[in-house]
Amino acid sequence: MAGGSGGPAGGPRRRGREIALQVLFQWEAAGNPLEAGLEWAAGEYNPGEEVLAFAADLAGGVTRHRLDIDGLIARYARDWDLERLARVDRNILRLGIYELLYAGRPDVPPPVAINEAVELAKRYSSEDAARFINGILGQLARDRGLAGEGRAAAPATAGQDGPAGGVTAGDGGSGAALPAPMTAGPVPAPGAVPGSGEPGGSI
Repeated sequence: MAGGSGGPAGGPRRRGREIALQVLFQWEAAGNPLEAGLEWAAGEYNPGEEVLAFAADLAGGVTRHRLDIDGLIARYARDWDLERLARVDRNILRLGIYELLYAGRPDVPPPVAINEAVELAKRYSSEDAARFINGILGQLARDRGLAGEGRAAAPATAGQDGPAGGVTAGDGGSGAALPAPMTAGPVPAPGAVPGSGEPGGSI
């Protein structure tokens, strides 16, 4: 896999989700077309047609339903303005909500969609963000009668399960940095604290 050991890992679906997250991050940060992001990912990681097609389906689905998805995030992220969320957390939530409500994949039941979003947050953001995302998706699943055996948590509120530190949309989020060869500026390196002035980096 090109790009080193920090690239997308795991099974085909998980790799596809990671690539979709990277493409959406670049799309929002620098206005890069999804097609350009997917082309970059194909050259950087050589993920194979199945993985790339899954990533394209996810990223395209998120952008098609973005207004509705963002409305749900604003509703469920109580006391958190959408733009205050770190860009990486916002796009993980978008992916999770898309898989939960819009993707229509019977082989990805709600508990799996929630768990995969939580795992993305653990890898690319922080444990606090993972709990926050789990809370929002879990509550949404319960409200839609989709919770089942999911790892649902209490709804996230500011000061409760919200991401620690109140990172802003201009931050890459804490934890592992997303690849940023096409973004407008550096993304915090793994372990860097947003706003700390530490140099950015990429996987």
